[in-house]
Amino acid sequence: MPILSILDLVRVTQGTDARTAMDNARDLAAHAEQWDYNRIWVAEHHNMAGIASAATSLVIAHIAAGSKKIRVGAGGIMLPNHAPIVIAEQFGTLERLFPGRIDLGLGRAPGTDQITIRALRTTAEASERFPQDVMELQAFLGPLQPGQRVQAVPAAGTNVPLWILGSSHFGAMLAAELGLPYAFASHFAPAHLMSALNIYRTRFKPSEQLQKPYAMVGVNTIAADSDAEANRLATTQKMSFANLLRGTRSLSQPPIDDIDTYWTAAEKAQAQNMLARSIVGSPDTVRVGIAALTEETGADELIIVSDVYDHASRLRSFELIASTQK
Repeated sequence: MPILSILDLVRVTQGTDARTAMDNARDLAAHAEQWDYNRIWVAEHHNMAGIASAATSLVIAHIAAGSKKIRVGAGGIMLPNHAPIVIAEQFGTLERLFPGRIDLGLGRAPGTDQITIRALRTTAEASERFPQDVMELQAFLGPLQPGQRVQAVPAAGTNVPLWILGSSHFGAMLAAELGLPYAFASHFAPAHLMSALNIYRTRFKPSEQLQKPYAMVGVNTIAADSDAEANRLATTQKMSFANLLRGTRSLSQPPIDDIDTYWTAAEKAQAQNMLARSIVGSPDTVRVGIAALTEETGADELIIVSDVYDHASRLRSFELIASTQK
């Protein structure tokens, strides 16, 4: 039976605003720790009106302050957008405020478009420094060394646990080489899931942080009292994927009865490839789906995306998902 965690998209819906989205994420964390979820992560996205977690470390602080024991972190910080010392300072500060509860997942992609990359004062080529930047960040979070002239205050010695995120073989190879836990983004890019996990496990080198491979798999999961209701709720996410394919970045939309009236056949095919690992249905359906995915992947942990429009329905989805593992 896998450990369950949450990836919260901090969605701004047509009926809410950014503050409500952040408060909803905080409220979800408070409920989730009662349902024994292990961690809740938020991700860095820029220039997306429908996602309110661009200032990722601030959103993490807001969520952590409203909960008591659940781990809170980034899934992830897009490290090419930042100087490693700045991220060390931010997450070292979070660790001082919420000791033993902070995770730092790191991604190599910019998490945005080319125009916004320029606004961030970075370049697409910055991702080529990713392995070096990860090691520099790790050093800033580690013990202060004799003669060290530049330190990340108050990060030194916090040893905030790092994760490598990925949707390809590159992240798997890097996580294995550095001896770090690995999270695969099969909630939107499932094609290389099994091959990436195999690379990670076979090439893994033990480190001070981690002695053996630890793999977490992202999965879209929506639960409701019936398969029909869960599939209706899932149309919100399907519309978001269709909008992404169209190059539009609208707010999260309420579910509709017939998704085929919204997307074209080509959009449907492409979106379904991206959503191929989704588990949607009643508690019984979800229980079977989670068991099958866990057996197939050998995942140590699943991180759940339940992209539901209405907050109460989303809470219900996560509660039902947790109940399937009791």
